[in-house]
Amino acid sequence: MNRLRIATRSSALAIIQSQIVVEALKKHNPGISFEIVEIKSEGDIDKKKPLWELSQSGFFTAAVENALRENKADIAVHSFKDLPVEQPDDIVIAACLDRRFCQDCLVCGRKIKSLDDLPKGAKIGTSSLRRKAQLLHERPDLKCVPIRGNVLTRISQVEKGQFDGTVLAYAGIERLGLIGKVSLCFSPAKFVPAPAQGAIAVQAEKNNEKVLKLLAGINDNVSRITSDAERLVLHKIKAGCHAPAGVFAKIADDDITIYAFVSDENGTEFIKRKKQGLVKSAHKIAENLADELLKAGAAELLENG
Repeated sequence: MNRLRIATRSSALAIIQSQIVVEALKKHNPGISFEIVEIKSEGDIDKKKPLWELSQSGFFTAAVENALRENKADIAVHSFKDLPVEQPDDIVIAACLDRRFCQDCLVCGRKIKSLDDLPKGAKIGTSSLRRKAQLLHERPDLKCVPIRGNVLTRISQVEKGQFDGTVLAYAGIERLGLIGKVSLCFSPAKFVPAPAQGAIAVQAEKNNEKVLKLLAGINDNVSRITSDAERLVLHKIKAGCHAPAGVFAKIADDDITIYAFVSDENGTEFIKRKKQGLVKSAHKIAENLADELLKAGAAELLENG
């Protein structure tokens, strides 16, 4: 292959993530040239509706995937957390990389040590029920208000005083060179992120063997194992992309520990569990953790929510 076309959303962060994939591929394939194909997703067009009001999945990813089917691109690059757990039959996630940071962080205009440092009734912008549930579980007095827009837009809204703070994925802020804006980093074991948060996923058509071989060369196995384990928990408990649920897996030596929670959107009914075992049994550990959540009432909680 002499040229590889890369489909991606058109946001600044999406372009940066595509460049990360390009640089990884260049190390192993110096003779290939690359073309970035920018795609407008439904999420880029509809910037007003709160994410939790969306019934469809793939809000940020479907149009980018379609670029593969329509032969507009050879690979598609996504924030892995945006990809629906249920994947199409004709497209595969061929590589996962750069999951250095999976935690959430708070931007509120000043450095703080914990959520306790926020004023009573602080107005926090978030369009994630997962984040809303955890914020209200710890601080029921906070006012969680829908916010839309890219990372820079959300930070700008806080700086203009429209919100007292907003919660964002640290990976996105780091990739944009904005870590100086971060007020507080959450521990992912305590404030649980979305499954596969921080990872970059690269898709290709299932039968495109040349491209699949190229992507196999940049896959990071640890990032893939943790991301897949987290997504499996979400799949087994039948929680949608916008449900108030989170999963976080970490690997230390030969062990993997997986944390997960399910809640109502106001954080009042809150189920949290963790399981640990050998990395080689990550799939089984994820299934067992999902079973524990279901036995504790996760399905009923999600259905009533």
